[in-house]
Order: sequence, then structure tokens, then C-alpha cells
Amino acid sequence: MFEFQFMGTGNAGGVPLWGCDCPACEAARLDSNRQRRSCSALIRTDEGITLIDAGVAELGQLFRFEEVRRVLLTHFHMDHVQGLFPLRWSECEQRIPVFRPDDPEGADDLYKHPGVFEFRPPSADFETIELPGFSLMTLPLIHSRVTQGFLIRHGDWRLAYLTDTRGVPEQTMKRLQDEPVDELVLDCSEPPRVPAPRNHNDLTLALAVWRQSGAKRLWLTHISHRLDLWLQQGGELPDGVYVASDNLVLSPDDVA
Repeated sequence: MFEFQFMGTGNAGGVPLWGCDCPACEAARLDSNRQRRSCSALIRTDEGITLIDAGVAELGQLFRFEEVRRVLLTHFHMDHVQGLFPLRWSECEQRIPVFRPDDPEGADDLYKHPGVFEFRPPSADFETIELPGFSLMTLPLIHSRVTQGFLIRHGDWRLAYLTDTRGVPEQTMKRLQDEPVDELVLDCSEPPRVPAPRNHNDLTLALAVWRQSGAKRLWLTHISHRLDLWLQQGGELPDGVYVASDNLVLSPDDVA
């Protein structure tokens, strides 16, 4: 068994954005399927759950302690780690490994008081880590803090998870081109705009990364209400490009 699931597909403010009455936010208030939690994902195998980031605050209500086998952190901005803060105080004896980027500051006092979490030494760029049911390679990204993405392999199936980032470094792009990437999951916070965002992709940048990478399909995540509004008002995406939604599952079994 292997599944990749989007837990959250929103940017830091989420959708609906607090205090906003734009049509996209109003639609999300009326339809929970349009809501977007903090950008995060998980991998589900026979072994259990691997969390990719922990921005969802209610993780303890979603998973039993024994289900969570490890956490993969892209970076230490609060909307990607806030879910760890209450969980660390568990009195269970088992420790949960956390794979992290090379950021000595971390977030608040997580390093000082990790509780049940065991923060592993950072992996080298492009290092491959073998795990039960899949492997992953760490990929450097471009953001306002040290950030890493992951190239996830299960058999012949490849998924690249790249968020938060604005474009990708040249070496990371070369790795993507060298691998037959099936699913490219990419930060796309904004609709097409000039200038592009400083620390994230707009749709124009995201499409350029996808086309250069050669990936078969592109899944947009880290989405703001502005991109949702642009799509709601008639914005169109090329064939092979999809907007991810919270709880959406991708599986190698679904690939034709």
C-alpha cells in the first residue's frame, strides 16, 4: 500500500481568509470542500503515516500516536510546524523522528523542548533516504528560510514535493530532469502577476518550472484566495495542470 495525500493546500492565511468577503472566501465558507488548511501532506504505507510538514493544528485529533512513524519538515516557518507544539508533550515513551533542513534556529523552542520528537541531523542536499515502502531524496529550494523539498520514489513512480519555493535551484532542476517525475507538486500562491511574489511562485513561474522539469503532471498547492478567485472568475489551466485540494489522494495505482 502506498498513498500520497494532501492534508492542506493553502498558504499561511488559508482559505477562507479571516476577514475577507471576496467570492472565493465566501464560497469556501459555504462549502467545506473549498477550504484550504496550511500546506502539508502525508504518505500512507503499511507501516503507518509519514507527515510532510505539520501546519495542521489538530493533528492529534486526526491520528493516533502509534500511527505517526516520522515527520518530514520542509522548513521552520510556523504555518509548517505549528502542529508539533502540542503533540510534543505526549507522555508516550516512543520517540518520533523528525527529518529537518539545516536551520540551526528552528522554530521557537522546539529544539530545546522536543518532547517525543527526535530531531535528526540534517541530510545533505540530494541525499537519498531509504524508508519502509518508499525512498526520498532531499532537494534544496529557494525561500526566505533554509527549505528543502522531497523527491519521493515508490517503485517506478516518482513524486516531487516542492514547497515553499520561488522557482528551483539549477541543481534541483537537473535532478528533476534526470528522473521520470510523474507528479510535480509545486508552490503556486498567486495567479499570474507582475512582479512575481518574492518568496513564492505565481502561476507563470510555476508553469515555467513544470515545463522545464519534464514532469508528466503538475499539482498546484500553497494556494491563496487570490488564485482561487482568479480560477473562479474564469482563469484557465493548461492540460496536465491541476489544482490540488485538501484531502486529495494520489496513488501509483491511479496512473494509467
